Amino acid sequence: MGLVVEHVTKSFGEKEAKTQVLNDITFTADKGELIVLNGASGSGKSTLLSIIGGLLGKSSGEITLDDLDYVNLSDKKLTDMRLNQIGFIFQSSHLIPYLNVTDQLTYVGQMAGMGKKAAKERAEKLLTEIGLSHRLKSYPNALSGGEKQRVAIMRAWMNQPKMILADEPTASLDSKRAIEVVKMIKNNVKENNSIGIMITHDERVFEFADKVIKLSDGRIEDKTS
Repeated sequence: MGLVVEHVTKSFGEKEAKTQVLNDITFTADKGELIVLNGASGSGKSTLLSIIGGLLGKSSGEITLDDLDYVNLSDKKLTDMRLNQIGFIFQSSHLIPYLNVTDQLTYVGQMAGMGKKAAKERAEKLLTEIGLSHRLKSYPNALSGGEKQRVAIMRAWMNQPKMILADEPTASLDSKRAIEVVKMIKNNVKENNSIGIMITHDERVFEFADKVIKLSDGRIEDKTS
């Protein structure tokens, strides 16, 4: 079992103003796999990622995670699903400026139902694993761009998600840092037996993907593995 996306479409507007953004998108992602979505601006990548993440509704089709049709859950259940089973990583780290590095992660853990002590212990463990043991009490304004993104990656893993969704997580990083970040994401996907889906234009990171899916005008143009 894993992620199954079947015949998904998405359109905005009606009648003459209707715009088809996604058309018959079908693919699967197995546990432990990192999938890259690639394509020109406007090809539908971010819309597809938002639908998979339950942030945007689809027009038709079916999406299941471990056989659960989660995108059609009630708003409350879908919110719980996103909080407990899906991790998000964005181009910008979106760290909270008044929380130190440990508290960035602890807050997410508590939101997901962990006790404060357990959340803090997990936060410190994750941050140490990613090489930030010397930054546990630092605030975002004291971090480099690469450090901020590493914090964001570990924050996404706080709730031990079944699926990680990353939208251009390396866009603001130099080549060395970009490769490091993708390796971190891939390693965590493998070690946690979860599913990773990442949007990127950076072909240098394609070699770390188990599959590369290229979108063009809302359709899958090519799949490589």
